[in-house]
Amino acid sequence: MPFNALNLSASVMRGVVAAGYTDPTPIQLRAIPVVLSGRDLIASAQTGTGKTAAFALPILSKLGVHARAPRVLILEPTRELAAQVETAFRDFARFTDLRTVALFGGVGYGAQRNELKKGVDVISATPGRLMDYIKGGELSLGSIEILVLDEVDRMLDMGFLPVVKDIISRCPKNRQTLFFSATVPPEIAAVASFALKNPERVECGVNRSVTQSVSHALYPVAWAQKFELLVALLEKTDFQSVLVFSRTKHGADKIASRLKSAKHSVAVLHANRSQNQRIEALAGFKSGKYEIMVATDIAARGIDVAGVTHVINYDVPENPEDYVHRIGRTGRAMAVGDAFTLVSPENADDIRDIQRFIGAKIPELRLEGFPYQPFVVNPSYPKKGQNQRRGGGGRPQGHSGGRQGQGGGGQARQGGNRGGGGGFRGR
Repeated sequence: MPFNALNLSASVMRGVVAAGYTDPTPIQLRAIPVVLSGRDLIASAQTGTGKTAAFALPILSKLGVHARAPRVLILEPTRELAAQVETAFRDFARFTDLRTVALFGGVGYGAQRNELKKGVDVISATPGRLMDYIKGGELSLGSIEILVLDEVDRMLDMGFLPVVKDIISRCPKNRQTLFFSATVPPEIAAVASFALKNPERVECGVNRSVTQSVSHALYPVAWAQKFELLVALLEKTDFQSVLVFSRTKHGADKIASRLKSAKHSVAVLHANRSQNQRIEALAGFKSGKYEIMVATDIAARGIDVAGVTHVINYDVPENPEDYVHRIGRTGRAMAVGDAFTLVSPENADDIRDIQRFIGAKIPELRLEGFPYQPFVVNPSYPKKGQNQRRGGGGRPQGHSGGRQGQGGGGQARQGGNRGGGGGFRGR
C-alpha cells in the first residue's frame, strides 16, 4: 500500500514526497490509520523501522493549520532524539504553516523561549527542560490534544518515570495518547494503565534476532589487554567509521583519550557532554571528520548515522536488549556491517543472557598474531546486577598507533577462525 492510500493530508503528502519516502514501512502501515482514527496507541517498534514518521505524518495531517497554543507534545529521553524528532516534523510540515520547537537542556533558554513566545503547534522535548518552562510559568499543557511518549522503555531506564507522570497529569484528560517503545516491559504497562484509554496495540519489527546484514563475533581477551586488542582490531580492519561502546561515561572518555594518543580521530558522545559538544561530535562523525565515535548507550537508540561499517563493544552491555540495539547501528539501509565484542571472564553471565535473548550462539574468534595473555578474572569487576563503575580499563601492553587501509567498504581480513586467526570474513 503506498503512502497516498493512507488518507494523509495533501500538504503532508507533499512533504513525504519531498523527503524522498516511497513505500511505508510495516509500523507506518499499521500505526498511521490508528493515529488518524483518534484512538490511543501502544506501538512496539525497534529503532530504524520508521516509527517517527509513523506518528509524525498522521499527527500533522490532523493538525490542519497553525494555532498559537501548542497542541502536540512529544516526550523524548535524550536531547539528540528530541532534536531529531523536531527536525522530522519540520521536514514533513514544510508545505504547511505549522510551527515546531525542540526543548532540551545543555543549551541556553533564549532561543527556545523566543520560539515558544511566537506560538508553536508541536513541541518535542526532554522531560527536564519541559518542566523548567512549566514551573517557570512560560508554558501550559492545557491545550495539548495529542501526547506522544517515544522510547518509553529508555525513559524508564533513565529514571524519568516520576516526572513523566507529572507531565501526563498536566495534560487534558480528553487527549489522544501514543506510546512508542522498542520493548514493553511491565513498568510500561503500569504507566499505560493510567495514561491511555483502551489503546490499540501494534507490534512491528520487534524481534530479538540480529539483522542478517550484520556479522557479529566475540573476541575473548584478558581484561588488562582489552585496549591493546581494540587497537589491534582497528589496525587490521579496513573500516569507514566505527562506533565503540563503553558502559560508562568515564570509560568512554578514557577510551577516546587513549585512541587519540594512538593517532585516531575520535569523537565522544555521552550524557555529560554539552549540547554543542554532542552536535559537533555527531556532525563530525557523519561527515567523516572523526573515524571513530566512542559512546555510551545514549547513542545505541535513535542515533541514525549512515555508513557505520563497524561496531565494537569495548564493554559488554549489561542488558541483552542493548546488545541488539548497539550492533544495529551498523548494517543499515541494505548495507553490511560487522560487530565485535571484547569479552573477558567477568562477562560470562552477560554473554549467556545475550545469547539466550537472541536465541543464537555468537561465534568466538581470535585475532591472528595478537599476543594473548592468560585470562585472569578482574576482582574489581562488579557482579551482574551491580552498576559497573569502571570502563576503558586495562593498560596497553604496547601497541602501534597507526593503522592501514582506511575506507573502501570491505575489510582487510586475516585468515583463520576459532582457535587460530582473525575471523574477519570478506565482504
